[in-house]
Amino acid sequence: MKISKILNSGKVTVSCELFPPKKAGDLGKVKEVVKTTSLLNPDFISVTYGAGGGTSANTVKIASDIQKHNIPALAHLTCVSSTKQEVEQILSELQNNNIENILALRGDISQNSAFPSPHNYRYAADLIKDIKKYGDFCVGAACYPEGHIECTHKDDDIEYLKQKVDCGCDFLTTQMFFDNNILYNFLYRILAKGIKIPVVAGIMPVTNSNQIKRICSLSGTVLPPRFKAIVDKFADNTSAMKQAGIAYATEQIIDLIASDVKNIHIYTMNKPDIAGKIIENLSEIIK
Repeated sequence: MKISKILNSGKVTVSCELFPPKKAGDLGKVKEVVKTTSLLNPDFISVTYGAGGGTSANTVKIASDIQKHNIPALAHLTCVSSTKQEVEQILSELQNNNIENILALRGDISQNSAFPSPHNYRYAADLIKDIKKYGDFCVGAACYPEGHIECTHKDDDIEYLKQKVDCGCDFLTTQMFFDNNILYNFLYRILAKGIKIPVVAGIMPVTNSNQIKRICSLSGTVLPPRFKAIVDKFADNTSAMKQAGIAYATEQIIDLIASDVKNIHIYTMNKPDIAGKIIENLSEIIK
């Protein structure tokens, strides 16, 4: 099933995200994660994509395995590290495995790489355009409520987002955020620019303090004072930090749903037990 149809159903949706193993030999472990996650009955499961090697090769395999559990798979496709010929090959593999949902991403630019290469894509909008030409795919794209870390002005960032939508993007998934007011402001601003496709709110349950350092360094995400206080209090207590992180993510999602944000994506980091706790906390709300 196409994810755009699920997101436009009018009901609350909850999805989860997995990432492929770095080593091909660990594929079996991820298949167990897929099996356990599928028991949570998410509306769809997305699979991230790595730059080259076994990680990217396993994206299609894992997405195919997800669909064996009767759950739609969303395969990430990162283009900056791939030639157009390589992308076409991946699209062919996705088609052959009946995977019809793609999250089209530019990807991170390596410091040692020449950008842009004449054989590679420059922007996600170009990738979206080619995916739509290639086949009948449902295509999602990323959006950044706090602005992309490489973009100085938020208005410019929304203009780039509008280009992706105009190229045929069917839905958007946000980068993680920890202050819902940032998302509400972002939704108002993109609506003013004529962006009316579904937006899926990306929620990251932070269950250890090391995650915070990594998140902030990579994405520039703002941490509200209330969240900083939680980390300061429980960072050295693993069990308490996990419980507090789950509670904070749950509270975020409840507020989003109460404010009519109906599509929620949980960045589960291959930890179905954490996703399970959150979904259990929301059982009556998302019923």
